[in-house]
Amino acid sequence: MSIVIQGGRLIDPKNNVDMITDIAIENGEILAIGSLPQNFKPTQIIDASNKLVLPGVIDLCARLREPGEEQTATIASETKAAASGGITRLVCQPDTWPVIDTPAMANMIRDRADASGYAQVHPLGALTVGLLGEKLTDMAMLTEAGCVGVSNALNAVESTLVMRRALQYASTYDIPVFLAPQDPWLTGNGVVHEGEVSTRLGLPAIPEAAETVGVARDIAVIETSGARAHINLLSCGRSVTMVAEARSHGLAVTASVAIHQLIFCESDIGAFNTLFKVVPPLRERTDKEALLDAVRDQVVTVICSDHQPHGDDVKLAPFSEAAAGISGLETLLPLTLGLAEQGHFSMQDAIAALTWHPADIIGIDAGHLSVGATADVCVFDPALDWTLTVDEMESRGKNTPLMGQKMKGRATHTILAGELIFSRSN
Repeated sequence: MSIVIQGGRLIDPKNNVDMITDIAIENGEILAIGSLPQNFKPTQIIDASNKLVLPGVIDLCARLREPGEEQTATIASETKAAASGGITRLVCQPDTWPVIDTPAMANMIRDRADASGYAQVHPLGALTVGLLGEKLTDMAMLTEAGCVGVSNALNAVESTLVMRRALQYASTYDIPVFLAPQDPWLTGNGVVHEGEVSTRLGLPAIPEAAETVGVARDIAVIETSGARAHINLLSCGRSVTMVAEARSHGLAVTASVAIHQLIFCESDIGAFNTLFKVVPPLRERTDKEALLDAVRDQVVTVICSDHQPHGDDVKLAPFSEAAAGISGLETLLPLTLGLAEQGHFSMQDAIAALTWHPADIIGIDAGHLSVGATADVCVFDPALDWTLTVDEMESRGKNTPLMGQKMKGRATHTILAGELIFSRSN
């Protein structure tokens, strides 16, 4: 397939490009930008007038439910949802069933994603066998099988000694380690932020200290190991301060935030609305504002969906028993660009947080639109008004607090390795 994208506003933060131009795609790569070769004869023409032409979005944290929970969602269903949202690459956590702690599991997930053809899936390997926090996996073999990093997902590594040895192992092979710092004793059976809402609703709480204690411990161990670490899904302002200080001291630490932490806060939970139940929990408005500032100041360099599809039944349970997580693949891009339009951070920073920066963290050549690069492209119409409904969602998980709300801006075309995998007419 050869494609020309005509007259779009090309924004490529890695190359510091923002201009109205044409793009030619052939043999899976960006053939030319601007003046097209005279002998170029496209088989498809995409009119991108008044639209944005962006690198394909790279979502650094998503759960696809396969293998182990295919009754909820599959790699095929969720990668199709990703494509409809302009996402071309996904990083999946290792807490599948079975756990991604062997090369065979990593290969199986990549093969199933390739067969679906909608998005490329980059698995994270387990940091410890079975995610039990006790015995280290063979991280080198996992990376040889295509894992772009290692993580213990949301499972605590209680032993600081085990964590230190894991980071030292990863450092030896320059493997990025994804951390989700939550002190398990302070977290306990909590389900919401410790504050006004937990008191009003009488729900068990997760204090801010559950995260900050975990961040402090992990940063201290990172400093002694020399590992390259990514702190995933920050939720509070004090954590941002700690990450900024670590970075100022030269530690190889990056951080991400889930889009829902930039949109909502604890007061949105209202009267036990389980659609707002997430881990880590939504915190105070001041925390949300601190996270928005952190994206603007480049302390937090990645925005992700933290996509977690669920069936209706597990969200209808009482709040303490309901499953945590939001289905967020299809709203990640419009919500992020909407925050940029509101002036919370620049459009360049917003797009970089979804493309170039995630690619850099996992060490892949993606997230940019250089000539010769793999043609992963998203065409986005910023003026398109639409309403998020059950019928509009491709994901099997309909668990989003945005259901029924009017949205502005939507991906109209998604191209993966030069192939048009998704398009919509309106």
